[in-house]
Amino acid sequence: MSVSIHPSAIVDDGAQIDEGSRVWHFVHVCGGARIGKNVSMGQNVFIGNKVTIGDNCKIQNNVSVYDNVHLEEGVFCGPSMVFTNVYNPRSLIERKDEYRDTLVKKGATLGANCTIVCGVTIGVYAFVGAGAVINKDVPAFALMVGVPAKQIGWMSEFGEQLDLPVTGEAEATCQHTGAIYKLKGNEVTKH
Repeated sequence: MSVSIHPSAIVDDGAQIDEGSRVWHFVHVCGGARIGKNVSMGQNVFIGNKVTIGDNCKIQNNVSVYDNVHLEEGVFCGPSMVFTNVYNPRSLIERKDEYRDTLVKKGATLGANCTIVCGVTIGVYAFVGAGAVINKDVPAFALMVGVPAKQIGWMSEFGEQLDLPVTGEAEATCQHTGAIYKLKGNEVTKH
């Protein structure tokens, strides 16, 4: 299996793209980027130099993954969602030495047109709804919506909402996989 790169794409020298990955129309991958296996980069995607993308990620059309953004395995970036890397940008003030790290953990979903303000961590299998604005860390399995985003529930690894309150103590079973999820306080764990 090899890498598929559309003729209109630009992949700078030094970029590492592992096998099975697909680089579609008008994509630009900078030379310092590290991209795993079986990653799909849709039309008009930009990948910066100081970026790592894990295996099996899907980056939909019109997404820019700027320096200091790191995606673990299996992250879904919906169409036209936005990452930032400077908290207080100004055109007249150079702030490249102030980039903040953003980490999106395994299996998380970032819905279409959502915005991830730099410096946050999105937990494993978290689900950020379309159009939401994330400006603080997101717990594992959390369902986040709104501007600014607030947590309204919990999601399974399968991507279905769990019948759990936002906080407290409870247990739910994923109807698709049979996996059991336990809520204690404001944290969900899979058992």
